[in-house]
Amino acid sequence: MKRIVVLGGGESGVGTAILAKKENFDVFLSDMGIIKDNYKILLEEYGIAYEEGQHTEDLILNADEVMKSPGISKKAALIQKIETKGISIVSEIEFASRYTDAKIIAITGSNGKTTTTSLMFHILKQAGLNVGLGGNIGKSFAKSVAEDNYDFYVLEISSFQLDDIKTNFKPHVAILLNITPDHLDQYNYQFDLYAKSKFRITENQDENDYFIYNLDDPKIMEMINQIDIRANLKPFTMMDATNEAYANNELFRVNDSNGDFTILVNELGLIGKHNVSNSLAAAVAAKIININNEDLKKSLSDFKSVEHRLEPVLTVGGIDFINDSKATNVNATYFALESMTKPVVWIVGGVDKGNDYNEVLSFVKKKVKAIVCLGKDNSKLIEFFSPYVDTIIETNNMEDCVTKAYKLAEKGEKVLLSPACASFDLFKSYEDRGDQFKENVRKL
Repeated sequence: MKRIVVLGGGESGVGTAILAKKENFDVFLSDMGIIKDNYKILLEEYGIAYEEGQHTEDLILNADEVMKSPGISKKAALIQKIETKGISIVSEIEFASRYTDAKIIAITGSNGKTTTTSLMFHILKQAGLNVGLGGNIGKSFAKSVAEDNYDFYVLEISSFQLDDIKTNFKPHVAILLNITPDHLDQYNYQFDLYAKSKFRITENQDENDYFIYNLDDPKIMEMINQIDIRANLKPFTMMDATNEAYANNELFRVNDSNGDFTILVNELGLIGKHNVSNSLAAAVAAKIININNEDLKKSLSDFKSVEHRLEPVLTVGGIDFINDSKATNVNATYFALESMTKPVVWIVGGVDKGNDYNEVLSFVKKKVKAIVCLGKDNSKLIEFFSPYVDTIIETNNMEDCVTKAYKLAEKGEKVLLSPACASFDLFKSYEDRGDQFKENVRKL
C-alpha cells in the first residue's frame, strides 16, 4: 500500500486525504497549525490519521508521495528535507487529475481569476451541463472527485498549485488572463520565474486542447515564444479588431467555427474594462465547449460580480459604496480605479507587499478627490500621495473609516474600498475586511 502524507489540513489538504483514502492509500495528514473542527470531523469520519500543531518528521519522511497545500512555502525546511530524500511532491490538482475523466477548464492569472472562474461556471451550469466548481474557489477539487461525478470542472488555479504539477494535470481548456508582479517573495523576486509558473497551466496540453490567452498583456506576449505550447492557441484582445475574439467599449464579439457571437458591452453583467476582457476569455472557452449563442448571451448579461470584488454595496445619500476588499495588490486596485466614472473617495491601506503606487498614479490624479488610509502604518501611502491629493486622512478601524469617507463624499460620487494591500494588520482576512465595510455602510 502506497503511503501519502498530506501537509496542510485546510480545504485542499483534507480533500486530498479523502480522495487518497478512497483510492486505497495509507494516508497521514499533518498540519503545523490547528485544524478547524469541521475538517477534523471529516478526517475522523473517513478514518484518516492526522496530527496538528506539529510536523513529526519520522511520520512524514517515510512517505512515497507528499501532497503540499499551496499555502506552504517551497522554501520551508521540511519541504527541503522531503526534496533531498527524493520524495515526489505534488499539488492537489495534480493528484486529483489522476482519478477523473471529466473535462477541465482551468483559469489562472494575477487578477480576475475568481470572477472569470465564477462566470465560466455560471455559463456552463445555465447551459444545463453537469459541472463542478473548485480549485482556489469553493469546494476542494480532490474532494469533489472523491464524492461527485461531474462531466466538467471549472477550476481557479494559483501559481503555487501549478508549481507542483507533474504529468496528470491536463486541462482541456486553459485560460491565462494576465501576469503582473505578485507573490514575488516566493520566486526569488524574479518576475520571469513567477510568469513561467503561470504558463505551466498549458504544460501537459496537446493538440486536442485549447490555450486561451490575453494578447494585450505585455508579460504574456514577452514570454509566449519561450514556452513550448502544443495546444490550439486562442488569443483574446481589446486592441486588435482583426482578432477572432475582440471587444472595444461598445461591441463584444467572438468569431469561430461554431458561428459568430456578438453582444453589446453595456449588456454585460460585469462592469469595468478588465471585466470585459475577463468575459471575453470566458466566451472563447464557452464557444469551444459548444455553448449556444442564446445561452451564452443570457449568462454573460445576468452574471453578478463576485463578493468583495467591485461589489456594489448601497447608495446612501446619493453616494455609491463599492466593496473591492479582494484587491490585495496594486494591479487589482488599478482595475478598480480604471472602471470608476465619477469622483472617488478611495479607502486604501493594510499590509504593504512592497507596493509600487506609480502604477495607479494617473488614475488617482484624475479621479480621486480624497484618500482615507486604513491601516496600522500608513506612512508610505501618505508620503507617496500627498503631493497629488489634498485630503488624506488616517483611520485604524472600519467604523471610523466608513464615517469619515461618507463625510468626504458628495452626492453623485463614489466611496471605493480597494486597499491594494493585505488585510492582516487589522482584519482576519480580506473577507472580514469587506464584511465589516458592508456592515458599517448599512449603519450609516
